[in-house]
Amino acid sequence: MTTAPVALVCDFLEWLEADRRSYAEAMEAWRTSCPRLTIWEDAADRGYVTRETVEGFGLVVSVTADGRKLLRACGRIA
Repeated sequence: MTTAPVALVCDFLEWLEADRRSYAEAMEAWRTSCPRLTIWEDAADRGYVTRETVEGFGLVVSVTADGRKLLRACGRIA
């Protein structure tokens, strides 16, 4: 499996942290058919994101505690 550059995974996580994002919105914005840019898959496989159903909103993608640790390591959040 090819892994996405950490900077792109951090971009994805930072984008998720900025606002509540539906699963459909996240897939539309970050899905790629390029086997070398597996941003979504890498973030999910490493436990940086989670999917949960929120009443009145639907399926939501959120950054996990491990994802926030990566964001701190990338200098994206304090």
